[in-house]
Amino acid sequence: MGILSRSPTYSRRSEDNGMKLLATALFSVTFGILLGLSFPSLWITKASLPQNLLRSIAISNRHSDIAAPVHAIDISKVCAERLPAGIIASESDLYLRRLWGNPEEDLKKKPRYLVTFTVGYKQRHNIDACVKKFSDNFTIVLFHYDGRTSEWDDEFEWSNNVIHISVQKQTKWWYAKRFLYPDIVARYDYIFMWDEDLGVDHFDAEEYINMVKKHGLEISQPGLDPEKVCTWQITKKREHVEVHKETDEKLEGCSNPHRPPCAAFVEIMAPVFSRDAWRCVWHMIQNDLVHGWGLDFALRRCVEEPAYEKIGIVDTQWIVHQLIPSLGSQGKEEGGKSPGQGVRDRCYMEWAMFERRVDEAEKEYFKSLQVQTSSNSTTLH
Repeated sequence: MGILSRSPTYSRRSEDNGMKLLATALFSVTFGILLGLSFPSLWITKASLPQNLLRSIAISNRHSDIAAPVHAIDISKVCAERLPAGIIASESDLYLRRLWGNPEEDLKKKPRYLVTFTVGYKQRHNIDACVKKFSDNFTIVLFHYDGRTSEWDDEFEWSNNVIHISVQKQTKWWYAKRFLYPDIVARYDYIFMWDEDLGVDHFDAEEYINMVKKHGLEISQPGLDPEKVCTWQITKKREHVEVHKETDEKLEGCSNPHRPPCAAFVEIMAPVFSRDAWRCVWHMIQNDLVHGWGLDFALRRCVEEPAYEKIGIVDTQWIVHQLIPSLGSQGKEEGGKSPGQGVRDRCYMEWAMFERRVDEAEKEYFKSLQVQTSSNSTTLH
């Protein structure tokens, strides 16, 4: 007779069930880990949670010690989407408005073009002559680098109808970056960014616009008096032509006849930009490099190729560069250098810094393209 005891078959069944449960648990944990790696913790569709909860998640993640994932929520978009589409005004303008009456009756005419001058009070008579060359089809903005604005109203009747922006000891590119944001000037077909020391006896703004449109110029400038000294030969006015886009002269800096400074080039002294070109140029203006030196060599990046066909000099409407070094007097004597020399040294320094940034940015861009191409090729195989 056998001895009564637990059946060995029952014991094995219990062990098998335990192993199955353990295996199931391990599989579930592994699957959960793999799923978590495949979908970042904050990869949440906007439809899955209320907007206020999405914003809370984004803000809590921003203040955590964990690096934000690639698909982190764009807070600015979440905030904008709080508004109904019909009330969003994404663009603005520089049109002056009344403080009374019906808003719909404020504007008898909406100027199509914008012209800005960076000015000091000493050049007021020159600016007076310039302003009178622009019709009421232009919105005019004066950027004051010397802090003197009220005196203009006392001397010039037109001063009450233009926009005055005063921040001392700044350059026009500093003003442009901060006050000419593309969505602010989106109503204007062309934007003039001019210095204060330009003679305009032979210039008509409306005719200039006609020439720009006729020749399809996205970036342009008036020709310069050929009797005066010019930094770049291409900017000199030519006889018997309406527009020219390249120079015939063989310069040392012209390794390519279709590249700056032989073509696709205007100087930063008196450029004129189309709306689309300005949107690109604004993004290229560096926040800390205020003099803008080097920009003229990079402007070609802001029009479609071939760039040399869309950038040019208007010869029928020409100006005189009076070469008044007004910004030099706004500098500070430092390290034994005169104020003017200190300003000029920084101009050259900024030029070199800008060129390095452009070169480095392009290298990184092409490197990312190579990595992406390689990744796509590996995926296909």
